[in-house]
Formats: sequence, structure tokens, C-alpha cells
Amino acid sequence: MLRLLPVIFLLFVPLAPIYSQDASPARLTLNRIYESSDFRGESVNFNKWLEGSSYLIWESAVSPKKGNNLVRVDAAGKKEILIEGESLIPPGSKEPLAIHGYELSKDHDLMLIFTNSAKVWRQNTRGDYWIYRKSTGKLTKLGGDAKPSTLMFAKLSPDATKVAYVRENNLYVEPTAGGSPLQLTSDGTDEVINGTFDWVYEEEFYCRDGFRWNPDSKSIAYWQLDTRGVKKFTMIDNTSETYPKLITFAYPKTGERNSACKVGVVSAEGGATKWIDVPGDTKTDYYIPRMDWASSEKELLIQRINRKQKAIDVMLADVAAGTIKTLYTDRDEAWVDVHDDASEWIDGGKEYTWISEQDGWRHLYAISRDGSSFRKITKGDFDVIKVLKVDEKTKSVYFIASPDNPTQKYLYRCTLDGTGTAERVTPAEQPGTHDYNISPDAKIAFHTYSTFSSPPRVEMVSLPDHKVLQTLASNDKLREAVSKLAQSPVEFFRADAGNGVKLDGWLMKPPGYDPTKKYPLLFHVYGEPAGQLVNDTWGGSEYLWYLMLNQQGYMVACVDNRGTPCPRGRDWRRSVYRKIGVVASEDQAAAARELLKRPYIDPERVGIWGWSGGGSMTLNMMFRHPEIYKVGMSVAPVPDMRLYDTIYQERYMGLPQDNPEDYKKGSPITHAAGLKGKLLIVHGTGDDNVHYQGTEKLINELVSLKKPFSMMAYPNRTHSISEGKGTSYHLRQMLTQYLYDNLPAGPK
Repeated sequence: MLRLLPVIFLLFVPLAPIYSQDASPARLTLNRIYESSDFRGESVNFNKWLEGSSYLIWESAVSPKKGNNLVRVDAAGKKEILIEGESLIPPGSKEPLAIHGYELSKDHDLMLIFTNSAKVWRQNTRGDYWIYRKSTGKLTKLGGDAKPSTLMFAKLSPDATKVAYVRENNLYVEPTAGGSPLQLTSDGTDEVINGTFDWVYEEEFYCRDGFRWNPDSKSIAYWQLDTRGVKKFTMIDNTSETYPKLITFAYPKTGERNSACKVGVVSAEGGATKWIDVPGDTKTDYYIPRMDWASSEKELLIQRINRKQKAIDVMLADVAAGTIKTLYTDRDEAWVDVHDDASEWIDGGKEYTWISEQDGWRHLYAISRDGSSFRKITKGDFDVIKVLKVDEKTKSVYFIASPDNPTQKYLYRCTLDGTGTAERVTPAEQPGTHDYNISPDAKIAFHTYSTFSSPPRVEMVSLPDHKVLQTLASNDKLREAVSKLAQSPVEFFRADAGNGVKLDGWLMKPPGYDPTKKYPLLFHVYGEPAGQLVNDTWGGSEYLWYLMLNQQGYMVACVDNRGTPCPRGRDWRRSVYRKIGVVASEDQAAAARELLKRPYIDPERVGIWGWSGGGSMTLNMMFRHPEIYKVGMSVAPVPDMRLYDTIYQERYMGLPQDNPEDYKKGSPITHAAGLKGKLLIVHGTGDDNVHYQGTEKLINELVSLKKPFSMMAYPNRTHSISEGKGTSYHLRQMLTQYLYDNLPAGPK
């Protein structure tokens, strides 16, 4: 029968040690992890790069009431106040503006300020904008008679004479010297979107800011999304008001019609939009995920990808004529990815950098402006994980890679002409994960370094010699607190999945465990192409939660199956095409069987948990392999892939009209009859991403099959299940308690 999981059940049957607010330095509790400051790391006072090797920070003014000063810091550490906090106090107010974002003009005289921001789906992208002119001391609010928090993505023109922004799905331009806003588009509605994007473009292509100033400051290129004809999804908010509140938005599920998308250019003085003639029907056949000026005032570079996402066209558009030509097409039998980190004009605009996996590895290439040549820059049997900096002055490229260990990340450098062998810049004696934020002149970088059980250290280093110039965040206090915790070293391993496939994983063991006894094992899983979990990097509160479970007598493991975005080559990642949920389930089960050969792991006490795609994978493992997994905790899952959005799901599965059987085989709900163990399902009813609808359909299926299970619905919470006082703590408390109640801790 259906067993509901009421809050009182979760809260009043605790295993006392993990709820205690008092604990020795060696022991972890939920309170220490999620409520205390015991493991709070240091923050780095860095805001953004300026020119050369200088950068900006916010620094407290002498008087707290005067807010923070915007300070320029050079590579030697010399500071200069650019804008004083007291200058940002609006007329009639006693407090400076709360700075949620800002932009400076090239001469540093003009500051565009974003404040009073509001969340739109994932980020705070709607708010108020002000202009501060240092030379006159004048502070002016933009937007005319606009309602509070209704402007989006305001940007200075390159010559700083104008500001463009989106207001209620229309584009506006406003003079920085003062004057009324000029409305550039007038067809924006709830369904026709100018200068920003619909839900699915924002979520899956990371598109938010939908317009680009021409380098000459005279015109603006922008996207228009027309959602008319796209089916709507409705969520019910039962908690905000006396009567239910309906939240409705365009959401194309697999196989359904998408928004029509087009790109146009409009004069900053007003007038008709000149639309670019991008071939194909964007409602059914194509997407336009990227667009920008092509190192030119007359041409745009546009990326067009077909609906099945097997081919992406790099196209050059003549703005005056409205015509377009294809420079290069990248193809794959499975899917191609949209890239941002390597799209840059070089050699005075003669070439354009591009990432491709055409030789089986992810590498950097250069495409000539006329499309006649396509040359390789990085070379070797390894993946370029991320391109960080193209430095034309030294004719070199900095990128992240890890040729020998896909769980780690290091900085490499190679020549821009593609000759020679890439050299590792990160010191050889520093294993783990390294990230870099490189200055505009590529002479210095902020270097962040951590390992699985060691918190990050942040330094300023010179390049390419990697000499440490100063330590910005040592995190020594956090590192000391972690070192005092009772723990065993993490073990990184490779599990044999058969047919020569080796899967990377990690295993955390209880401190002082007895190898002659048997311990319960909890797997953390994701398994989809959107994320890699087996990384030699600091895991923060998630790591501490697992360490707390270790201290209670659990082993915790994680394995990356085929298809996850590990730097292991194109074939590894594309092997799951049209087999999402199928190949991953086989790999995860094979890895579990491999681990269960170890005499100290109890095969009768194996659990699994995951979130989002990991929630789906948890369901798949509980349903497909009940002989292995006895307990599962599935958070925000997609039980039926047909219910998810077009861009993500069709990329990996194709169209459901073409291959309905693949969708059926990969969806957990199809295999629900296999459930034998204890299952907890958790979902936010306000999840606009992975809809609660899917969990309700799964509930119906489990009820019809007479399968007992537990569930928790968090009212009006989104996919993160973080909104509302106490929510995050409550969720971890619930997961922990469910595990204790159904997968007994400790050795046997």
C-alpha cells in the first residue's frame, strides 16, 4: 500500500548524534554542517577584471553608512578608489544603492548600476538601473515611468552615450546624458519576446541576455522568440494566497512545437528591424542559440543547430543585405554541443576559434572568415575541457585538460599556430582540480586549487611561470577544522564494467573501519550527459554530509557511467545516444557488483540516491536491479522522458515520434513493477524545470502496481528545493533519517 511520509515521522524518530548541536571537533552533525559556521570558507575580494592586469574590488568605506568603495587594484597590489560608496546614495535616501551588478565605461567616468533585482526562473535578471557619472557626481535612475524591478540586461553602448535594455519584452535605448527612453520594438507581449528568451532557451542553451550592441554604437542585434503556438504548462501555487494561484508558461515537451526564433538588427535611433534571412523553420527544424557581431560593424556570426542537434552551422550574415552564408558545419551521428568558451575572432578578424570533436577528442580549431580553411590548434589523444584564454600577443592558448586522469583538471598552454606540444603550466606536484581566472593581458591569474578532502586555496600567480604572487584565501581555518574530523582517506578506483569499459569512482570508508566486518554502502548517482560527479575536488557540505554518514558507519561511493561529460573522448560521451537510462543502468549495476566483491561491503545493505537526472537514475536502479539496491532516495526525478523539454531530451534521445521505444525503455516508469526495496520520492510542487507532474504519474503507476513507497512533496519549491525558511536543512534531515530507518548503519 501507499505509505505517506508525514513530517512528524521524519522529525521525531532521530538517531541522536547527528541532530545534536554539541559535538566534538572530530564528529559531524547536521547542525554543524548546515547551521553553524564551523566549516565556512574564506571569500576572495575580487569582482571583475579591468584592463591589463588590474582588477576591481569592493572595499568598506571608513564609515559603514557610506557603503563600499569601488577600488582598482593592480598586479603589485596598489589600490586606487575609483568610485566612493557615498556617491551612490540616491537623492532623498540615507543608504547607498545595493549593487547587484555594474558596468564601467572605458574611461571609468560612467557607471551603470543594477539594483533592486528580482529572480526570473534561475537568476535575478530583472531590476532597476541607475547611471552615475563621476565627473559631475550625478546619479540618475533609468527607465522613465517603468515600474520597479522591470528592466532587464541594461548595457552601455561602446561609446557610452546610450544604454539599451529590455522592458516588458521590448527593447529600449536611453541617453546616458539624460532624456526620455526610446522604444525600439513595439510588438513585445507575454508571448512575443524581444531581447531575451523563452523558458527552454534559457534553461538548456543558457540564453538570457538577448541583444548585442554594434561596435559602432549605432545599432543593436537581437533575438525575437515567438511562443505563440507553443503548448503551455501550468503549476499551482497553493500556499501564497487564500485561493490557488496558477503559474502558466510556454514549455515545449519532447516532440512538441518550439518557439519561432529569429535575429534582427534595429537602429539605435529607431525604425524598422532588418531581419536576417536564416534558412529553416525554427518552430520545428532549427534553433539559433548563439549570435554576436563578427569582429565587424557590418556582419553577424550566427550559430544555427538543427532540432535533432546533429549538425551546427557557423554562419556569417551581411546585415545590410540581410543575407547569410555558412562558413562551416560541425556534424556528429549522435549530437553536437553548443560552445561558448572558444568562440573568438583572432588575427584581426581573419579567423574564428571553434571547439570540435571531429577527430574523436574535444579540440580547439580555427575557421577562416571565408570558410576556406579549418585548422587544428590543440592536438593529442586528450580532451580540451575548457579554453580559458587566447593570447594573441604571445601567440598562445591557455586551456584546462587532464590527459592522464579524468577526475582532475590542470592548466595547459600551447601555441596558437598549432605547432609543438602542449605544456602543463600547473605544477606537477599539485594533483587535484585547478581552475584559473586569467587577466586580460594573460600575465596573471587567480588560481583556485583543491582536492577531494582538502578545501580550496586561492592564489594570484604569474603566467606562464606560475609563480605565486600572493595568497588571497588560504582557508587554513577551514582546512584545520576538516583535518580534525574523524575520517579515512578517500579511495579513487576504476570498476570493470565488462567489454574493456572501466568506470571511474570514489569510495569513502568509515574512520577506523574493520575490514573483517561488513558495512552498508550508499551510492550517490547522477549518470546523465549533463554532469560529472567523480572529481578530485572539494565537495563542501555534500562531502561533509557523506563524511558524517561515514562516522555513523556507512560507506559512500560514486561512479561515473558512460555518457557522463568526462574528458575521456567522444566515444565515451556519445555511447549513450538514444540509450539514456539504459547504458547508465548497466554500468552502474556492473560497478556495484564489482564493489560488492569486497568482503567489507554488505550486499544486503546497499542504497542509492540522486537528484534530478540522479533522481531518475535512482529510480532506474531500484526498478531494474532490485537484487542489488535495497533502499533508494529519488529527488526531483524525471520518471518519463517524454515529459521533459525538447532541447535537452531530444539532444540525447532523438524525437519521440521517430523512436518511441527508446523513450519507453529508458524511462524509469516503464520498469516500476520491478520495485522491491524501500523507496523515497521527493519533489517540489513548484518545480518549473522537472515538473511535479512526472512524480504524480509515477505515484499512480506504483499505486496501480500495489507497490509500497514513501514520498515528500515540498509545496511551491522549485527544482533546487531551497526556498523557504528551514527547507534545505529539513531536506537533508529527512534524507538522513530515511537512510537510518531503512538501511541500518554500522558494521556487522
